[in-house]
Amino acid sequence: MRTVETDLLRRLAAMPFLDRLEAAAVSGWSKGAAYNAVEALEREGLAVSVSHASELIPPTRRYGLTAAGLHRLARAEGMTVDELLRLYPVSEQWRRILLERLDAVGVIYRLASAIAGAAFPVRFRWYRAAPVDAAIGLPGGRVLAIVRQGRTADRTAFAKRLWRLREGPRPSAVLLLVPDEVRLRHARRLLAGAPFAAYLAPERDVVSAGTGAPVWSTVAGTAPIGLADALARTKPWGAWPGEELPVRGSLPDDISDGNDGDWMLPALLKPTEKRALDLVSDWPWLAPAHLGELLGVKRSRLSGIIAQLTALGLAASAETEGGRRLVPTDRGLTVLARRDRASIGAARKRWSTSPLDLTAPLSWRNVSGSRSRQLLRNAEHTESVHWFAAVLERQAHSRGRELVQLDPPHRASRHFRHGGSLRSVHPDAFGILRHGGSATPFFLEWERRAVRPVTMAERIAPYLRYFSSGRPVDDHGALPIVLVVFEDDLNATHFLRVAGGEMDRSGVRVPLFVSHRDLLEQVGPLGPAWRIPGGGEPSYAFR
Repeated sequence: MRTVETDLLRRLAAMPFLDRLEAAAVSGWSKGAAYNAVEALEREGLAVSVSHASELIPPTRRYGLTAAGLHRLARAEGMTVDELLRLYPVSEQWRRILLERLDAVGVIYRLASAIAGAAFPVRFRWYRAAPVDAAIGLPGGRVLAIVRQGRTADRTAFAKRLWRLREGPRPSAVLLLVPDEVRLRHARRLLAGAPFAAYLAPERDVVSAGTGAPVWSTVAGTAPIGLADALARTKPWGAWPGEELPVRGSLPDDISDGNDGDWMLPALLKPTEKRALDLVSDWPWLAPAHLGELLGVKRSRLSGIIAQLTALGLAASAETEGGRRLVPTDRGLTVLARRDRASIGAARKRWSTSPLDLTAPLSWRNVSGSRSRQLLRNAEHTESVHWFAAVLERQAHSRGRELVQLDPPHRASRHFRHGGSLRSVHPDAFGILRHGGSATPFFLEWERRAVRPVTMAERIAPYLRYFSSGRPVDDHGALPIVLVVFEDDLNATHFLRVAGGEMDRSGVRVPLFVSHRDLLEQVGPLGPAWRIPGGGEPSYAFR
């Protein structure tokens, strides 16, 4: 066997499911040599490929070693197959773990490829249950720990992961990948005072940035730097994260795109279908029409997406008083939790709809997940928030703006210190709307119950505390606006008066914009639909 093919066998043992571009980058071979070697291994039955694509990774094929490939590598390395299964992540158990995390695997491999372009050669190691997802060894004894925060990761659970990371062996630096800027700022606070250097970046930027683009932030919050600069600052002689080797491992079974196990779903689903599952998970009891608006797809395409998710048992379509609604199934929740290293039990406890009898009248009392049950119990309010999000997405697209972030209630809350106590705001949604080079963060409150002055004052009070704390800018990098929507104009007018009085009394100014449903249905969230305390005619909230 040629040297390049033997080297590729080693690479695929240490880094299962590399694609050909990534294999060329981390091995140092030319693209042509790497492509030819991959084709030779697949032709000889030593490697097998699966298709993969996500929102961040374009369609590609990823390669893993077959049982025959492992036997060939064991002979080349002078070890037994059992030793190989213990030393490398190539057992059947490891294969399922990596396939379940395939979207994260693709992002981390793209990062590893960029690192190899700046510091070669590199060594790579995956971890199953350690606080880190992977680690990369660089020349000079430097060790980079890679930690990815998944989209569905619970805030408290992820904070515990970072605490465990502090307590373990100290790498030269930590590279932390986050879903968005808000969670980047939260993670930065969690890593303050950590005994190692840390660099943070949104994973969307990491995939496309390469080594030079300044997308990495430090814990101190200084100006962003490029990957090459971060590596140049990294001190040598870091420790590899620890994790016990498995006692034994079984040879992997044959895989193909036709397998129907949960672990194969990240390879089977198309990017739009993955995005749809994320949206249904974020916004349970979502109307199909609203899902179509959030996805930006036509009705014919939407029908195919929903049919695929329901056929695979990832989502269910239930009849409610307001019409058909989409919810994630337990299988869908499991797929997302495993992708993001989140707790399956916690996800089901909060969001499960099982047992969901689609033939019987639906009642919130029959829904097992605590948060999903609450959303169905307040179905009109839930539908109103979904409607607002869908209309905003459609209107933003038509006006050349981008809704770069839209968080559901369970990710929109903010916690802060005020008066020596831990306080919080719990909006119905949080988003960031970008226009050109500027971005406007916003909170949404859809109000149905605040109809008396006392309850109206109670609704504005958390925001008065929040905006007096200095945390809004720390959390978002800019001052967010607060959008409050009422069902009718009368309550909206009363709330403006009460909120204005509370701001005058407290001396705290909240960037408050108030509207009502009838006006929003006429001009939309980006139109002249919003009034401010003490203001006159409705104007624009987003500039």
